[in-house]
Amino acid sequence: MPSSVSGAVMVGFCITLRGRCDLRVASDANAFFIETVLEHHGVLGCFTEISSNPARVDADGRLRISPFHDPASPPHGCSLCPENMCKGKIMERIQGTANGKHFIYIGDGRGDYCPSLKLGEGDYVMPKENYPLWNLISSNTQLLRAEVHPWNNGEELEKTLLKLVNMLIIPAQSSQFDYKCEMSNPVSTEGHPQALRVPH
Repeated sequence: MPSSVSGAVMVGFCITLRGRCDLRVASDANAFFIETVLEHHGVLGCFTEISSNPARVDADGRLRISPFHDPASPPHGCSLCPENMCKGKIMERIQGTANGKHFIYIGDGRGDYCPSLKLGEGDYVMPKENYPLWNLISSNTQLLRAEVHPWNNGEELEKTLLKLVNMLIIPAQSSQFDYKCEMSNPVSTEGHPQALRVPH
């Protein structure tokens, strides 16, 4: 889920889709940050995999981040991606174990273009409009085999994602599902967000 999506929307999606979809994260941020944010929102257990740059807090309380692809190994060889991570390689690995399942890929950054190119017919890519992924897709739509569904805000993302998930799930299951994100303690949009505790 792109960082431009609010915490409330993310929580609603994760809780609703858990058990119905295989939710995974591929991010060029770092595992410590992603796991901390997901745990803070109570949705870490909704994800079957987090592929990101490994990170740990050392004895001095400093965050140490390593590249996802081991620098001692041969380069991943993808000219579209940074040296530390090729999300396209991650997508290929996941596809290799998917047993014919379809994908909905949500992204906004330049690094999301490579995995979008790996998607096939029956898959969907959801780029945020006027962000790097959208601009790259728009520059040559013929390169993608997946169906493109852009979005501009959390409401559009919610509506489109649920429509696509229902299209994929209905043939396999009898019931359609919907959700409205209601939280007893919503994330504030005013002022600074609440600081997260950093264990060390």
